[in-house]
Amino acid sequence: MSNAAGRAGSRAGAGELLALVRSGRATTRGALQQVTGLSRATVGHRLDRLFRAGWLREGPADPGASPLGGRPSVRLEFDDSHGVVLAADLETRHARAAVLSLGGELLAEHTGPLGIADGPGPVLDTLGRWFAALLVQARRPAEAVCGIGLAVPGPVDHATGRVVQPPIMPGWDGLPLPELLGDAFRRHCGAAPPPVLVDNDANLMAYGEQRHAHRDCSAFALVKVSTGIGAGVVVDGGVFRGVDGGAGDIGHIRVPAGEDARCTCGAHGCLAALASGRALAARLTEAGVPAASGSDVRELLAAGHPEASRLAREAGRHVGEVLATVVTLLNPGVLMIAGDLAGTAFLTGVRELLYQRALPRSTAGLEVVTSRLGERAAVLGAGALVVEHVFAPDRVEERLAALAL
Repeated sequence: MSNAAGRAGSRAGAGELLALVRSGRATTRGALQQVTGLSRATVGHRLDRLFRAGWLREGPADPGASPLGGRPSVRLEFDDSHGVVLAADLETRHARAAVLSLGGELLAEHTGPLGIADGPGPVLDTLGRWFAALLVQARRPAEAVCGIGLAVPGPVDHATGRVVQPPIMPGWDGLPLPELLGDAFRRHCGAAPPPVLVDNDANLMAYGEQRHAHRDCSAFALVKVSTGIGAGVVVDGGVFRGVDGGAGDIGHIRVPAGEDARCTCGAHGCLAALASGRALAARLTEAGVPAASGSDVRELLAAGHPEASRLAREAGRHVGEVLATVVTLLNPGVLMIAGDLAGTAFLTGVRELLYQRALPRSTAGLEVVTSRLGERAAVLGAGALVVEHVFAPDRVEERLAALAL
């Protein structure tokens, strides 16, 4: 081992060791020594802190870790039973809340009507009540909650958790959502609030889907087409948000075909004004088929309504035209279409224009797929993001110090 590697290994604290175990890069004491360059005694001391905190456990012996036929090494595992995560996904008219294990297992779930236009006070208070009931259902105390993740349908400054000029969230702009949701948790769950992370719903959907079925994809893009249109991008395992959370807001790219269509943001010609679920619902209503939102359009598509299918394919072509530029710029390995309109008709329209307009080199290795996780993608992505945040090496060290371990 080089001197540089030795110096790097000597700085590998308990948090780094936990990260190595959680990622699967090193799951025995010997492997941790080899990867970090730490001595056996030092590794043992730092692992002992993690065992006493209840974050590590010993699993079955790993025969593969003893290639010379010696005594099998004891496998180390992240103990995901010691805590839970709360997660919620806000849509325009509905919401989903869940209790998740630290390993991403769904322990309890609730969906119900909840209007984003009602404002942050009533909406977050309702989430607090849902969380309290879900914890009872999951038989977990509020003190076991390690963190809360919230997905919202608007741009978010991830560093502060504040929504930034959201076109379809009146009254939410600039508010400290982590603090407000933490207060709702305290009121209804009767415990000090844990860390609260807020992110855009498409970002969290992309994160959840990439981790679930496309971990090896280094450039992953998801487009959510529901009442609005947004995109999430995961690069090298992390969400790409831009400088202030505005990355992926493709619904407000101007398209020539929509120059006469007025968008909810106040501009004319936005892609969302032409091809979103809200836009299609308005056109269907004008044609005598009542529809108020993307979820209504989804139900019509599921029933095989011919006009809804025609409009969805047309909308897909408009979105595909924009995605041709996105694919050429990002060169993703997977492009996932999700949301209310993500059916056969819409996907056909996307593919028609995407492959026609994008550079052949950009699409040669591209998979265009639909969602694997469906309506739970954002909740599962929010839960995973919270776990990664809470068990990041530096925060592990802080928590161990607070526990005097």
